[in-house]
Amino acid sequence: MDAIDALAADIARCRLCRDDPAGGQGRRLPHEPRPVAVLSGRARVLIAGQAPGLRVHDSGLPFNDASGDRLRHWLGVGREQFYNEDNFAILPMGFCFPGYDKHGSDLPPRRECAPLWRARALALMPQVELVLAIGAYAQSWHLGRKQPMTDTVRDWRGHLESGVLPLPHPSWRNTAWLRRNPWFETDLLPELRTRVSRWII
Repeated sequence: MDAIDALAADIARCRLCRDDPAGGQGRRLPHEPRPVAVLSGRARVLIAGQAPGLRVHDSGLPFNDASGDRLRHWLGVGREQFYNEDNFAILPMGFCFPGYDKHGSDLPPRRECAPLWRARALALMPQVELVLAIGAYAQSWHLGRKQPMTDTVRDWRGHLESGVLPLPHPSWRNTAWLRRNPWFETDLLPELRTRVSRWII
């Protein structure tokens, strides 16, 4: 077993958010953890999302939902290409579905995951040339600063030099945002597809 496989196995066994709530948000995960991540020593593109939703939690397959369909459309790839570990590594900020808030929206990613796993996982994937930072949590981590998501994505050209391309979350909840920001489709998506296509098998 190589180092990436060993780390992936350790992540899959992680139960910190169930067993040690003091390390996270002061509460246990409301269900049995099911960490979802795809580590790869070959993929040149890393998808840094937020956290799995309930459908992904149930299936164990990242972006196996309507958000994933929209993301694949943005990338210009099909499911077979998307789930090929030669093409994409997938490392969300939180590996487990965090549950719902009182309004029925997904809670933020658990705080335990990133400090425990992220640096180790990234260190084993030095071949990654492009990080797709999806949503404010991933953008804050990978770009080292906090600002409104719209401002970060609007400044996408300024981040490319560091190898990070910020994106909004592909959730249906952002459909209105996409309508208000037509530059995302006309300017950013063509560049995204061009860059991704360089490394897709």
